[in-house]
Amino acid sequence: MRYEPHDYQVYAAEYIKQHDVAAVLLECGLGKTSITLTAINDLMFDSFEIHKVLVIAPIRVAKMSWPDEIEKWDHLHGLRYSVAVGTEAERIKALKEDADIYLINRENVQWLIEKSGLPFDYDMVVVDELSSFKNWQAKRFKALMKVRPKVKRVVGLTGTPSSNGLMDLFAEYKVLDIGQRLGRFIGQYRNAYFKPDKTNGHIVYSYKLLPGAEDAIYARISDITISMKSADHLIMPELVNSRYTVHLDKKELLKYVRMKQDLLLKLPKGEVTAANAAALSGKLVQMANGAVYSDDGDYEKIHDRKLDALEDIIEAANGKPVLVAYWFRHDLERIEGRLAELKMDFCRLDKDINIRRWNKGSVPVGLIHPASAGHGLNLQSGGNMLVWFGLTWSLELYQQTVARLWRQGQKNTVSVIHIIAAKTIDEQIMRALETKDHTQRALIDAVKAEVVIDGS
Repeated sequence: MRYEPHDYQVYAAEYIKQHDVAAVLLECGLGKTSITLTAINDLMFDSFEIHKVLVIAPIRVAKMSWPDEIEKWDHLHGLRYSVAVGTEAERIKALKEDADIYLINRENVQWLIEKSGLPFDYDMVVVDELSSFKNWQAKRFKALMKVRPKVKRVVGLTGTPSSNGLMDLFAEYKVLDIGQRLGRFIGQYRNAYFKPDKTNGHIVYSYKLLPGAEDAIYARISDITISMKSADHLIMPELVNSRYTVHLDKKELLKYVRMKQDLLLKLPKGEVTAANAAALSGKLVQMANGAVYSDDGDYEKIHDRKLDALEDIIEAANGKPVLVAYWFRHDLERIEGRLAELKMDFCRLDKDINIRRWNKGSVPVGLIHPASAGHGLNLQSGGNMLVWFGLTWSLELYQQTVARLWRQGQKNTVSVIHIIAAKTIDEQIMRALETKDHTQRALIDAVKAEVVIDGS
């Protein structure tokens, strides 16, 4: 296919070529992959500045999205690539292939650097979904930092660089510039731009920005950063968000409340802290979805209201493909059980063959987990309706999952339906997502609100 880039894509490719270190913060659907490949192609065959490129990406993005883009565009056909995923033997074989670009999943970065025994002789590294390197204590981050000085050019790609706040930027930018702009150590970064927020004695649970720190951080990274929003550069299809509210009956709501009381009684002094809010929230979300794991690993069913709602939505779709986002394993099992009862054809979009079937429009119901399919996959060809069976606190995963359908190439209005259980934590999460308040503070407040409601 002939590549006819938008003006912003030409600008972004040139930006990468002109900067040895580049943070390319483009929202979903703006074509980060084709932009970067175009820059790689020019740097490799026009200016001869690079010879061997490593792309680190989520596994399915490495296996499918990058190869698909290389195969798709005429001007990239000279690029030879090798996908290093699978067993250790398969990865080593792929890494020894004669290629220009080597694609590896982020989970194997540490293996590649510390255990594979292969030389790390890449002169350019592309980190697709730079946000997956936001944890400065993670093994993959530490491994990559060991070889970072060897790499001449580094590009970081993401649409959500600071999903949990600007603290995320420290590790992400250290991968890029080895700490030149935001400091080499996390303590330096914290002291310069943050102050303790929630504390208990010497224990600091959270930090908040100092006055003027946000602008100061942006000023420090501006010389290597390009940022664009989809709405500014694309004629995007309409995105319609809606709620499908389900109501638990008196008996079901009483069960939800009693289980919540049991959880609260287990809290030390009944106090909701940052340390226990996430775990407590997880239990409440499970219950809102209709089931909750017990201590023995099994799960107890509370209600089927969301399953009934999902059935109604699929029936109303009248044969149009429906993408369903689930969060917990028991959600998946219960959804699959209901679809089997309905004799509905469905599949999990966790395998290449199923993703291709979906994109051909031959799958009536596709099931995805935001954490495993949220980044990079192109699913817009298969449908335009997304149903959130269970919600997530992660704004990054939420936005990335929506962007599987609402992205460049989608030809129809995208409908995103959130199934909400009334009078449960679903309402708090939905409010946080709508206001884009994705801080730890919002989570704690939501859990505390549940306590207040319970005690009223």
